[in-house]
Amino acid sequence: MQSDYQLLDSALFEYHPHFLPEREADRVFERLWRELDWSQREITLFGRRLMQPRLIAWYGEPAAVYSYSGLTLVPLPWHPLLQRLKARVEEFSGSRFDSVLANAYRDGRDSMGWHSDDEKELGPEPVIASLSLGAPRRFLLRPKTRAAGERGGTIALSLAHGSMLLMKGASQQRFQHSLPRTTRPAGLRINLTYRWVGAQAPV
Repeated sequence: MQSDYQLLDSALFEYHPHFLPEREADRVFERLWRELDWSQREITLFGRRLMQPRLIAWYGEPAAVYSYSGLTLVPLPWHPLLQRLKARVEEFSGSRFDSVLANAYRDGRDSMGWHSDDEKELGPEPVIASLSLGAPRRFLLRPKTRAAGERGGTIALSLAHGSMLLMKGASQQRFQHSLPRTTRPAGLRINLTYRWVGAQAPV
C-alpha cells in the first residue's frame, strides 16, 4: 500500500490540505455536529438489510433526490452554514453543486465500504468536493482495473482537518474509495461531500 499525495493523478484528484484555516475549521466542525439533522439509515448490501455504520444528513435543492444501496434521500432545506461553504467550494473549484451528503464517523467502528460515486443521478464524470473536519482517518483509493504491466495499487491518504479533496473527471469510473474501520483510538470525523445530482448537468 502506497501513502503519498504525489501519487494522485491531478486530472482526477486534487488535495488541498488547508482549504479552511484551523480555527475556522474548529468552529465549523463544532457547529455542524451540534446543528445538523443526523440520522442512521438502513441500507441494502449484497441482498442484506443492515444499518449504515455512520450517521448521515442530506441537504440541498428540492430536486436533489439521491439514491444508493436501496436508500433514497430527499434533501432537507439548506442549512445556512452548509450553503455558505458551498459557495466557497464552488468559487474555489469552478464547479456547481446542488446538494451535500454529510457523514459523521463517531469513532473507529464507523466506516465506509469500497464504492464509487457513480450513480446515474451524478452523471458520467461528476465533480465531488469532499471537505474533512475533525479527527483524521485513513482514506483509501484503489483502481477498478489495471492494464497488463501497469503499476499501481491502493493509495492511503490521511485527510487533514479543514482539507478538501476534489474528485473529478473519470475518477469515479476508474477508482473506488473507502474509509475502513480501525482498532486505533479515533475521534469524531465529519465529512461533507458536495455534488450535483440535478436532472441536467450544470452549465
